[in-house]
Amino acid sequence: MSNPPAGLSTTLGLVGDRPAEEILRRLTLDVSRRLDGMLHGDFMGLVPGQGTEPGETRSYEPGDDVRRIDWNVTARMQSPHIRQTIAEREMEAWMVIDRSPRLDFGTALCEKRDLVVAAAAGVGLLSARGGNRVGAVVARGTELSTIPPRQGRKHLLGILDRVIRSPREDGVGPSDLGEALRRTGTMAHRRGLVVVISDFLGDPSTWRTDLGILGLRHAVLCVEIIDPRELELPPVGVLHFTDPATGATREVNTNDAAMRGRYAAAAAAQRAGIAEAIRSASADHLTLRTDSDWLMDLARHVSQRRRRAALAAAGRTTR
Repeated sequence: MSNPPAGLSTTLGLVGDRPAEEILRRLTLDVSRRLDGMLHGDFMGLVPGQGTEPGETRSYEPGDDVRRIDWNVTARMQSPHIRQTIAEREMEAWMVIDRSPRLDFGTALCEKRDLVVAAAAGVGLLSARGGNRVGAVVARGTELSTIPPRQGRKHLLGILDRVIRSPREDGVGPSDLGEALRRTGTMAHRRGLVVVISDFLGDPSTWRTDLGILGLRHAVLCVEIIDPRELELPPVGVLHFTDPATGATREVNTNDAAMRGRYAAAAAAQRAGIAEAIRSASADHLTLRTDSDWLMDLARHVSQRRRRAALAAAGRTTR
């Protein structure tokens, strides 16, 4: 196995042998050291926007939303004034975490299940700042575990521990991602952030509608977990493949160039279908691979999200 890129948490690939406290401690150092420097200050959440809490007033300018006019101030000042809004200081975030046996697989720097833990820890650490509350729905086969949102490091440790201790057990079936999204929709009463961490290998028709419904009320981020062998196969002879979720097996001759081409084409079509389903639900899409630096990918996504929000705000101001 090649050496991990600089800064990639050395706990990846070892989560099954480490307690949640140690994993969170080491990931906290990685997140604090690398993301804080790139993001310049406290992380304000992955939900951009004008906010809902009332703030100061200012004179009305052409292009302002007339629905924000404060009629009491307008009557006193004898000229139109609007009420500015500020972002809520407390956000409620939910993580939908897929722990299907299909994630107990990896051929690069770590297994996909390790990357699920890392993504949950990174998103949880960033979202929990400033007194925000974080909850989770963990899906494994037909079993759903719900962890109500609370504040604090101890609570986040409990979520990570639940994910880390999920057993390696083949044949339990793929996770019902659609049901997990529906469960989250019934639990997440406050408008906030929903982060879905999965490989999304199930039929998109089973979760697309539920993801779109969540997107009507919440900001949604889909974190797609990928291993490079799911995209293409190397020519290494005859391999015996087993689907850990269903137990189905197949023998494949990877020296067949035509077969490898069909596999790569089918994998590309599958990923394109996943991306289209996420896009149609108006959700953000972040891809984390087991052969790349997940922290850099996360930081890059957050930075791009901030720039888009800043450009959108500047456009509203200049109208």
